[in-house]
Amino acid sequence: MSQVRSEERASAPGNPYLEILRINGALAFSAAGFVGRICMAMYGLGTVLLISAATGRYGLAGLVAGAGAVGYAITAPLAARLADRFGQHRVLRPLAASFAISTAAFAACAQLRAPAWALLLTGVLAGASMPSVGAMVRTRWSALLADPARLHTAFSLESVADEVIFVIGPVLVTLLATQVYPPAGVSTAMVLCVTGSLLLAAQRRSEPPVRPAPPRPAAWPRGRPTVPGRGLVTLAPVYLFIGSMFAGIDLSTVAFAQQQGHKPLAGVVLAIYALGSAAGGLWYGTRHWRAPLERRFVITLGCTAAGVATFAVQPGLASLAAVIFCCGVVISPTLIAGYGLVERQAVAGRRTEGMTWLSSSISVGAAAGAAVTGHIVDAAGPHWGYAFAAGSGAAATLTCLLGFGRLRAGAAAPPALSAQ
Repeated sequence: MSQVRSEERASAPGNPYLEILRINGALAFSAAGFVGRICMAMYGLGTVLLISAATGRYGLAGLVAGAGAVGYAITAPLAARLADRFGQHRVLRPLAASFAISTAAFAACAQLRAPAWALLLTGVLAGASMPSVGAMVRTRWSALLADPARLHTAFSLESVADEVIFVIGPVLVTLLATQVYPPAGVSTAMVLCVTGSLLLAAQRRSEPPVRPAPPRPAAWPRGRPTVPGRGLVTLAPVYLFIGSMFAGIDLSTVAFAQQQGHKPLAGVVLAIYALGSAAGGLWYGTRHWRAPLERRFVITLGCTAAGVATFAVQPGLASLAAVIFCCGVVISPTLIAGYGLVERQAVAGRRTEGMTWLSSSISVGAAAGAAVTGHIVDAAGPHWGYAFAAGSGAAATLTCLLGFGRLRAGAAAPPALSAQ
């Protein structure tokens, strides 16, 4: 690890993204994480497309997709805690095997038109075994980089990678599910996730050192359940509403494209949204900001919610595509700031768990949002689904404003509560 930090200090100035990728092992684990995370942009949408093709019911499709998200949300923090304590490779390998088996069972149930309870059960099992690759990659960066400015660049790089994934994933899964074979979308997502997870697990040199369970901080009352960082008390519900917003956008876009007679273009529109976010993230990651991190988070979150409020009034796919690109520019900066707040506040030895709390909160929100939006779309159409997504964005902003004092206090937490 000291060798890596020496290389970090010795790097010549230049493109900040290329500089951090030149650090020994960084490109390899970041690339493995990219492959493993493509699944997150494909699996939920692939589930909706598979179930809606088999049953014609968006309500059931949203419910099954939500069940998988709930399964992920329950087990991901537990798996992350185990990864912090025992090593990422010991967690990734069994999770990858379980995810492959449960996804195969889910796809088979869907094709055989199994009862709803069977779809829900296999959907939960698949979601519960999906590896949290993104959090593990960010934890590796946090362990490798001592300079906060470079860590900001690394988190920006990973958020841009996420958005590139959401450019590729929706288009790929939509084409596979609608033009090739309905289960092909989720099956391909599973193969990519398993491949990336095993590649990441094989890279032991860059794996963060394991740490024993940290003692309970003296500042927290005895008997009260602890979280990896104080700011999560605000960030977790904010990310829950963000997840609900994203699920509402995904389902409403699929239904809107079908209503317009161009269902395969749903993936293209969602990819344009992600492309805007990737562009915003690339720009954001190359700048050094004077404004406090928590203030940047509130501002970009408010802009994200305001942009989503315009989707419900779009008359067609062309105008939606133009607006959705512009509105996507602030998404990646929002997520970068959120992960940065958690990394700064996390209790030593619980970074992966802390970052996984955010992805789990998004999954819970996506579960609820997918179920609610599915029924709204069935009953009233996609424009009302977009209205629900806008309401979720407004709720996220309001929650953030109400808990802003906690985010600011958490950012100035004492060293015992900070990431080491």
